[in-house]
Amino acid sequence: MSIFEKHHDTLERHETMMGSARGRLAVALDLLTDALAMVGQHGVYCQSTRTPGKPTLDIALVIEQIGDAKELLQTVIELPAPDRKGGSAEPPDKA
Repeated sequence: MSIFEKHHDTLERHETMMGSARGRLAVALDLLTDALAMVGQHGVYCQSTRTPGKPTLDIALVIEQIGDAKELLQTVIELPAPDRKGGSAEPPDKA
């Protein structure tokens, strides 16, 4: 089953509200958020022996990477729409 079949209703709703590209990015962001929640829940049970109360290093790295991916997707969704003349929008300066 393809991603488009699996998430048809959600994709349709987001694409209708935000356009095709931004709608798909929004669904990807939602999927990453769900994955982040699941990994975070797993981190509760797999705690580091060196630092009790913190997830193991591998889980902490996965949480960080998913968080970084979410941040990148969010910046793309927030970009101004390209003008109709074929130009592209410039990304916001996050420096």
